[in-house]
Amino acid sequence: MKAISYSAYGSADVIEYGERPDPKVGPDSVLVKVRAAGVNPVDWKAREGYLQGALDAVFPVIPGWDVSGVVVQPGVAVDEFAVGDEVIGYVREDFLSRGTFAEYVAAPVRTLARKPLSLSFEEAAGLPLAGLTAYQVLHRTLKIREGDTVLVHAAAGGVGSLAVQIARHTGCRVVGTASPRNHEHLRSLGAEPVEYGEGLVERLRDLVPEGFDASFDTVGGDALRASAETLAPGGRLASIADDEVFSYGGRYAFVRPDAADLAQVAELAERGIVTVHVDRVFPLEEAAEAYRLNQEGRTRGKIVVTVDWDA
Repeated sequence: MKAISYSAYGSADVIEYGERPDPKVGPDSVLVKVRAAGVNPVDWKAREGYLQGALDAVFPVIPGWDVSGVVVQPGVAVDEFAVGDEVIGYVREDFLSRGTFAEYVAAPVRTLARKPLSLSFEEAAGLPLAGLTAYQVLHRTLKIREGDTVLVHAAAGGVGSLAVQIARHTGCRVVGTASPRNHEHLRSLGAEPVEYGEGLVERLRDLVPEGFDASFDTVGGDALRASAETLAPGGRLASIADDEVFSYGGRYAFVRPDAADLAQVAELAERGIVTVHVDRVFPLEEAAEAYRLNQEGRTRGKIVVTVDWDA
């Protein structure tokens, strides 16, 4: 099969496009014909070696954890999916090697859910990691509830924009940080936009003088410190970007593959409660450029890589 891979940690220049062995299908996995794969910041961080303290790499590594596609072969013990089923998945194993930036991926059923029919394959590929992250942090870690005032950092990004929508659906007031060019977009999602950068704490205090009930940090550094300084008494703080959160009494979160949670996120998308904005689409052979764009950190929504099966 054709795939993107790298044989050593490094910049996007280590990425190669070419032939890789077809994946083997385990008893509790299914072979998915990849239609699209979402690009996430964790992909380039893994490629550059930032995760090697937590995840072993079996080189060459095929990157990518997000996928949307079609089941072409169920494992012998699988009865959850059949040939032809359209699925989405957050296909993360406990090591780096067999990712989704390929024509096929063998995905454990614990990582999959049925693809929302209302979403294109490109939109659906941007849902699993970002949607699961937003859902799990808001509901499992921060335990938001109706009436809470919630702060979401980088609210126009992949995780942030979905967090805004999920929190609004829960009945929360949502304030989101973003650059001015994304403020109207945030308003369309139901958030109150605030420009990040110098003076952020003062702007947040002016808008929510009583403090935030829950704060979702996706950036770290100054954004995390601003979150800690603007919490209400008893407020909850979580970060997916900076383990300094522990020093503020908050919690660090790393998204987990969970079929039931992913099905909940897919249902929200099917009902139109959450939408996925696809910023750019690249063919598989241009995945290195998709990486570079994602690493700039200025994307609204998601960057997606697609496999052209008509060629």
